[in-house]
Amino acid sequence: MTHGRDDSAICTALEQIIAYGLDGLETAVCILINEAMRIERSRAFGAEPWQRTDNRRGYANGYKAKSVNSRIGKLELKIPQVRGGVEFYPSALERGLRSERALKLAMAEMYIQGVSTRKVNAILKELCGLEVTSSQVSRATALLDEELEKWRHRPLGRTPFVQLDARYENLRHGGSVVSCAVLIATGVTAEGRRTVLGVSVSLSEAEVHWRQFLNSLKERGLHGVIMITSDDHPGLKSALRSVFSGVSWNRCHVHLQRNATAYVPKAHMRSAVARDIANILSAPGLEEAKRLLKLSVAKYEHTAPRLAAWMAENIPEGFTVFMLPDSLRRRLRSTNMLERLNREIARRTRVASLFPNEASLLRLVSAVLMETSEEWETNKKYLNLETALLPN
Repeated sequence: MTHGRDDSAICTALEQIIAYGLDGLETAVCILINEAMRIERSRAFGAEPWQRTDNRRGYANGYKAKSVNSRIGKLELKIPQVRGGVEFYPSALERGLRSERALKLAMAEMYIQGVSTRKVNAILKELCGLEVTSSQVSRATALLDEELEKWRHRPLGRTPFVQLDARYENLRHGGSVVSCAVLIATGVTAEGRRTVLGVSVSLSEAEVHWRQFLNSLKERGLHGVIMITSDDHPGLKSALRSVFSGVSWNRCHVHLQRNATAYVPKAHMRSAVARDIANILSAPGLEEAKRLLKLSVAKYEHTAPRLAAWMAENIPEGFTVFMLPDSLRRRLRSTNMLERLNREIARRTRVASLFPNEASLLRLVSAVLMETSEEWETNKKYLNLETALLPN
């Protein structure tokens, strides 16, 4: 059956070329790539579309339209979707097309604006495979920026759980190298799917930047927020009180563990302190967490008084998650979702190392985030949210 289907696709592609010559090449290539992706999906399942077998690892879930620019023109492809737990992405397509394209542009801008070094020039040649002129960069940048701008301003909806984080990248500003803040917001929608809500790049003061960013999310329609999770970033708590007053804030448990190490006086105490904090934050309920915290504060009151004082003041900021059912806490008690995203961003920005301006940095980060968000929104649900949790 597979061979018959393959032959049919090949014959149809050949008919396009016979009928239209080179003008039919785009359609012919689309037919062949779509068929190759269907075959690859069947191999990933270990079964043909209608075949019944105990070894099947997933099920077909329709197709998602995607336009891909190629050397022979724009290809209108149908990406096979899956359900049932198996992960699948056609190897015929280059994953991360937008982010790689944006990285090339960022590197090209550095080259054109006189920031290049031997290393930068080598990377540019490896990525682009050719010399890039300023006019080529301008045209490509305009097209990409239009797409990314539309994504950054798309309407938002009901998102019960929001996670916030900040990272910093180096860029040139006023003749010197400065650290620029990149603010990122992700969330879990009312349907239980992950999404990247937004991103902002600015050299402004921490609280001002956070407040502007949070206001922009609300203006785009973000509502129904139950809990916001983040680290204790400078200015963030003040901005949250101003923009999202009444919404519960939970301090990231992973960051609490990391922050505590600065207050541990001796290296041999670190594992015990980490274990005590982990036990507090993973307690079965709020009252037990309070009891364990009280015991730990008393335990370190004499041997590590600064640590004890820090724990008493800071650990309770991670107790907000206890208001949620136990089934939801593990994935919502920290910003691990953002941590993995930040690692992917760092993998791309590390190559550039120094951006010529804020626009170049925003372009690259937006491309990575847009790509990731689309993947999250089309994959299986991240959480099964009980309707009783969500306000009407």
